[in-house]
Amino acid sequence: MPSVTKGFESCLAEVMADISNFLIQKNKAYGNSAMNPINAFSKSSALEQINVRLDDKLGRILNGTEYPGDDTEKDLLGYLILKRVVRLQMKEPKAGSVIEVDSLKDVIDYCCQ
Repeated sequence: MPSVTKGFESCLAEVMADISNFLIQKNKAYGNSAMNPINAFSKSSALEQINVRLDDKLGRILNGTEYPGDDTEKDLLGYLILKRVVRLQMKEPKAGSVIEVDSLKDVIDYCCQ
């Protein structure tokens, strides 16, 4: 087993900063489209459109059709964080804070409630 050289809090801060920077850069590149979609074709809410993106990403994982160069973990984390940000902006109550997960289906069911 490799030795641990960094503490949990330090590693957590590094991971969170990376995800935060990733989302900020994506937001700039896409013109805040996740929070304020242009609704040219779809009239769904920002929250529903994020759910669709999560479905698409999970579908690619389940079908084994991920794109080369994609960072699936980062993409999923990003979409789930965006979902929380949209809820906060809408002042919608958060989903439960603790869930038990036995399978990917449990994660999907939780995210889609």
